[in-house]
Amino acid sequence: MKRIAVLTGGGDVPGLNPCIRSVVYDAIDEGFEVIGIRRGWGGLLQYNAADPQTLDEQIIQLNKINTRTIDRSGGTVLHTSRTNPGAVSKREIPEFLRDSSYNSLAEDKKYDYTAHALKALESLKIDALISIGGDDTLSYAHRLHKEGFPVVAIPKTMDNDVYGTDYCIGFSTAVTRSVDFITSLRTPAGSHERIAVVELFGRNSGETSLISALLSNADRAVISEVPFDPKKLAELLASDKANNPSRYAIMTISEGATLIGGSIVESGKEDAYGHKKLGGIGLLTAELIKEYTGSNIIYQQVAYLMRSGEPDSLDRMVGMGFAGVATSLIKQRVFGRMVALKEGQYTHVPIDTIAQGKKIVDVENLYDAKSYRPKVGEFFKKPMFLY
Repeated sequence: MKRIAVLTGGGDVPGLNPCIRSVVYDAIDEGFEVIGIRRGWGGLLQYNAADPQTLDEQIIQLNKINTRTIDRSGGTVLHTSRTNPGAVSKREIPEFLRDSSYNSLAEDKKYDYTAHALKALESLKIDALISIGGDDTLSYAHRLHKEGFPVVAIPKTMDNDVYGTDYCIGFSTAVTRSVDFITSLRTPAGSHERIAVVELFGRNSGETSLISALLSNADRAVISEVPFDPKKLAELLASDKANNPSRYAIMTISEGATLIGGSIVESGKEDAYGHKKLGGIGLLTAELIKEYTGSNIIYQQVAYLMRSGEPDSLDRMVGMGFAGVATSLIKQRVFGRMVALKEGQYTHVPIDTIAQGKKIVDVENLYDAKSYRPKVGEFFKKPMFLY
C-alpha cells in the first residue's frame, strides 16, 4: 500500500480544502504518496493512459507544499463534477473511448464505463481511493467497492442529508451563510414593509431551511418534506407582517418544496445521477403570496452563495477529523467504509449504509406542519444539528 488518491465530486462546499489538506498531511506522515484526481469521477473517465496530456489535465501530485494554504479557502482545489462513469451519456463519452459502435449508440441512454475507470486506477498504480462527496458521488464509490477496489468515503453536502452520519462537511457554513443573509434581508424588508421569501438549497431534506429559519427567527419555514398550502401560508405571513412593529415578515423555503397537489419545480436535462436542476419554487410562492395578500414581495434565491467563501470553524474541524479517520482506515487496510459522526463521535460505517434509507427532517418532533414553523419542544438528547 503505497499510493492513495483523493477526489471531490458533486456540489462544492466550504470544508473540502481543509479535508484535502489533512488527507495529504496525514497520509504523507504515514508514508503514503498522494495524488489528486481532478473533477471528481470525471477525471477517471477522461484519463487516457496512452496520452500523457490527460495525465497533466486530470491528475495532480499532492504534497505538503502545494496544499499548505488551501485550507484557508472554500471550494475544492481539485475541482468537481457530477460525472458518473457508470452512467455516461453519448455526448459525454471521451473521444479516445469512441469505437466503431459509437454512431449506433442511442442519444437518450446511459453507458457504463466502470471498466475504464478501474483500468485508469490500475494504470495510475492507485492502491486505495478516498472519495469525498454526497450520496450521488459516494454511490459510485460504493460501486467501485463492489467491484473490489479499495475505497473509503467521506460525506459532504450542505443539505446534511447523507444517510448514516449525523453530519456532513459543509452544512454548518451553509447555515451560517443563510442566517447572515436572512438577517441582512430584514433591512430592506423592514424599510419597504414587504414580505421576504428566501429560497435555500435542499432537494430531499428541508434541514437547511428548518435550521436557518430557527436560528434567524424567521417567521415561517417551508421544507421539502411537507407540501404546503400557499393561501394558508400567505394568510400567516400577512398576520406576521401586521403584528410586526416594522411591518414586514420573512420566510425560508427549500428548493425541493412542493405545493399541495403540485410537483417539484425543476428544469433542464437529468444529470448522470437522474437529477434535474432545482430552483424556482420560491419565486412561484412569492407570486402567489403577492396575489393573496396584495403585499409587495422580496424574493431572494440564496443558491450558490450558501456554498461560497471560506469554511467556518466547525467545517474546518470536521474536515480535518474525517480526513484523519479515513487515512487511519487505509493504514489499517479497512475498506468499503464511510467516515461518519455519530452521537458527537468520529466513527465509520459500511459504505452501503448510504443506500439503506433517506435522511430527512423529523417532521413530527421538529416541525409544525400546520403553522409552517420549526418546533423544537425539547433539546435534551437531540443531535447538535437537529434532524
